[in-house]
Amino acid sequence: MATVHLVVGVLLLALNLAAGVVGAWAWLRVQPSLVFWRLLRAGQAAIVVQVLLGALLLVLGHSPDGDLHILYGVLPLAIAFIAEQLRIGSAEAILDSRGFASSQDVGELPADEQRVVVLSIVRREVGVMTISCFVIVVLALRAAGEAGAIPL
Repeated sequence: MATVHLVVGVLLLALNLAAGVVGAWAWLRVQPSLVFWRLLRAGQAAIVVQVLLGALLLVLGHSPDGDLHILYGVLPLAIAFIAEQLRIGSAEAILDSRGFASSQDVGELPADEQRVVVLSIVRREVGVMTISCFVIVVLALRAAGEAGAIPL
């Protein structure tokens, strides 16, 4: 079971790092990226699986050397949740900054202006989620270090 936890941890790191890199590239180019969103969601799924595996290991009596491993292991889940809330808020912030009461108001604009607003929203969302990916990678590396999986 500990080996599965380690493998999922490596997968979590790889997916979130890849999502962060692809997201940063998409953000810089101001270009939507379906690959980013798929990597992001896969990385988030890996976080949930990893936390569940860690909890199962604790229930089965396996405990890490210190409590920091547990803290660093659970924080990525909290960061992912907070980032999703910020992502939702970012769309509202863009609409508010441009004086729109709702997304339906954007639909009344000419197509090229709609595209500008939508790209602004997507870019802000990608930026928020990309930053969260890099924070999650750092936290996951710290969790691995606290478990002795990598030297710190």
